[in-house]
Amino acid sequence: MAIKIGASGSSRYTITQNADINVTPFVDVMLVLLIIFMVSIPAATVSIKLDLPPAQPQPGPKRPDPVFISVMGPDDIYIGAQKTSMTNLISDVATALRISDPDTPLSEQRVLVRGDKDIAYADFVQVINQLQQNGYLNIGLINEDIE
Repeated sequence: MAIKIGASGSSRYTITQNADINVTPFVDVMLVLLIIFMVSIPAATVSIKLDLPPAQPQPGPKRPDPVFISVMGPDDIYIGAQKTSMTNLISDVATALRISDPDTPLSEQRVLVRGDKDIAYADFVQVINQLQQNGYLNIGLINEDIE
C-alpha cells in the first residue's frame, strides 16, 4: 500500500493512505514469464522420431468358441443345447471341448457357466466344484436370463 503526501483539503504535510495498486511489479513478472515461454516453446516442438505400431493390428490367432454350461436345476444341466446330468458332466464337457478346439489342452480351455434365476445356490456351486475338481480352472460366470 502506498501513501500520498499533500492531500487536498487538509494541511500540507498530512499523510493519507492511497488505495491504488502498484501494477509495475506485476507487469514486470508477466513480461519475464512471457519471454521465458516464448524461448522455451520452440525447443519443445523439435520433431522426435517415434516408432509407432501400425494402424491396423495384425490378425491374431482365432480364439475358439467357449463351451456354455447352463444349470437349470439340480439334475437339469445343459452343455450348449445338449442335456446332461451331474454324473456325465465331465465326460460331456471334455467331448464338447475337443470338438471346440482339439489342439489346446482341456484344462486350459474356457468354460462358461450360467444359471437359472430359480435354482438353489448349492446346485450351481456343485457344478462349478465338479469342474474345478477335474482340472477345469478357466471357468467364467455369465449373468444373463435363460429362457
